[in-house]
Amino acid sequence: MAKSASTADAEVPVADGDTVTLSRLDYEALLERIDELEGTVAYYRSRGQPAVPDAVVGRILDGESPVRAWRKHRGLTQTRLAGEVGIGIGYLSEIESGRKPGSLRVLRRIAQALDVDLEFLVD
Repeated sequence: MAKSASTADAEVPVADGDTVTLSRLDYEALLERIDELEGTVAYYRSRGQPAVPDAVVGRILDGESPVRAWRKHRGLTQTRLAGEVGIGIGYLSEIESGRKPGSLRVLRRIAQALDVDLEFLVD
């Protein structure tokens, strides 16, 4: 089945299996343009979504719990975060170490205190 492709000058019929030959310069320019467009698409897809700082990502990838990584990023001590959330330091420590999962209610309060979406704190 024949297709057609538009060029700046005219419609050119294209058959399945046709090949196109480009100069190296045109090929590299095309690759560069594709890369630019992929970046643009990624930007527009991420709009409105909060970004996770590299430091937090690094800590989580190194095995640190998301709660601890975000707490450290925000510059909070366990004492201060536990106080803001209304839980004991021991319970917060158990959540951060993975010994306890933390209830949904508590995790929501931790997320609010850390100013992050809940989804960033749970696996």
